[in-house]
This record gives sequence, structure tokens and C-alpha cells, in this order.
Amino acid sequence: MATTGLPPADDADIARVTEALHMITPRWNVRILLTLNEPPQRYTEIAAKLPYLQSGQLHPKIRSLCDAGLAERTEHSARHVTYGLTQRGRQLLPVLPVIAGWAEEHLEQPKQALSAIEQVEDSLTLLTRRQAPAILWVLKSRQEASARALARIVIPGSYWTNIYPPLRQLMDDGLVITPGKGEPYRLSPAGDALGCVFGALSMWSAGRPLDHAARHPLWGLEPSAMATPGVWVSHQSRLSAPSAPPVPAVRAQLARRPTWQSTDLFSHAAPNRTVPALASGGVRR
Repeated sequence: MATTGLPPADDADIARVTEALHMITPRWNVRILLTLNEPPQRYTEIAAKLPYLQSGQLHPKIRSLCDAGLAERTEHSARHVTYGLTQRGRQLLPVLPVIAGWAEEHLEQPKQALSAIEQVEDSLTLLTRRQAPAILWVLKSRQEASARALARIVIPGSYWTNIYPPLRQLMDDGLVITPGKGEPYRLSPAGDALGCVFGALSMWSAGRPLDHAARHPLWGLEPSAMATPGVWVSHQSRLSAPSAPPVPAVRAQLARRPTWQSTDLFSHAAPNRTVPALASGGVRR
């Protein structure tokens, strides 16, 4: 994997988080992981719960999750094979509500409510853009940086103007902002709020407890943000504002480690979701 110009510890952290994102971002992977979060099942049982996958799509995806160490295949006999999550795969599941909570708070919200699984999938699409984790990492650590300075750190050895395509994409996505041409770049409020997501992914990828994310040297949360745990659901109510602002759900997730069932992130079946009209405001999906 290509390295950055950051110190070795930071570079290794970015590499681990980037690898974790690429494990779970491919289409249907998160849904398959949730389906596997039950006692070991036969292939036909899993396929019956994922009817929107066409014939031949499921098996290579399960195999890739097994290769990544998130799922495991157990051969009881020649005709009895089951699949389930590894401990590593189960430890990843509490990261999902953190991602969904960030999306609920910072992504544009369509008129028709989305299931939390769709919130997760939309967020992962943004975070796996080319060079996205490294650019966001540098801007978080430096507060602001010019395009040339970003290129020197993110893509050392490459011509510096190659930083512009991924940088423009992050601006289009609403995660990076700049006052104008020739001005330095910095994280938007939504980009800065990714601390909980990157912190959780960093802890998981390093094999450390998720509740240590608040201690991440770069993406750690303020102690006050961890004070009041909240109850995470697949849809936050948008009908009325509470009398006192609650701790955002995206920050409350690191205070506890929920127990997951395979349907926890689904509020409705959505085999072929059409893109609804988006309300104004928020990071673009």
C-alpha cells in the first residue's frame, strides 16, 4: 500500500483504516455481515435472507469476507457446510451505528427516510474516495493546508497537481472547504465530525477496544462528548426539536458496545432503492 509523508505511526494508522474501509465498502458486504451475525448458517439459509443478490453474487462475496478474516467457513461434512462471523467480524459490528449516526447528523436527508444500513453504505462511499482518509487525516492534524503542502504529504513522489482531483471530490462531498482560489483547505464541520468514525475504525483495525476511540491522539473526542450515552436507532426523529440539545447519536456510540442482531440496521427491505429528491443542506450523498 502506498505510504504518505506522515510519521510512521500515523502512516500505519491511515493504512489500517483504509484497509478496513475497503473490506466493508463493496456493495452488499455490510448486509452480508449483518446476516451472518447469527448462529452458523448454511449457504441456502443465508441466500434466502438476501433475495436481492442475483445468483452467483453471494458466494464470491462470502469468500472475500472469509479471506479478510471477518467470516469463516466450517465444513462439518461433505454436504454440511456453514458460515458465520469470526470474532473479528463481530467486533466490527459496533462501528456501524457510529457511521450511521454520523450520516444521520451530517448527510443530506431525503424526504423518504432511509434505513440505517443505507446511511452506512452512503457514508462508506464518501470515505473510500481516492486518497480521502489521508487528506482528511492531514487536514485534521494541521487545521489547514495548501494544495501543494497536502500533495507533499499525501502523495509524496507524485506531481503535486495530482492532489486536485481527490481534493475537489472531497469538496463536492462537503467534507473539505476553502475560502477561495489559492486559499488553504480545511475540514468542514461534517469532515471534522468524522472523528468518531475514524477513531472507531482505528481502534478496531488495531485490535483495541472500541471505547478507547476517545483516546485516539488525533480523532479522539472531547470528554464532554462522551458524558451522556444515547440509545441508537435506525432513524432519528426529525418531527420536533427537543427542549435541550442531546448529545449527538454519532458521539454517543463509543460509550457502549451494543449487541447486534442481523436485522438491527434494517428498517425496511430495500432491494432496489431509487434515489429520492434530496433536501437542501448537509453533505452531499
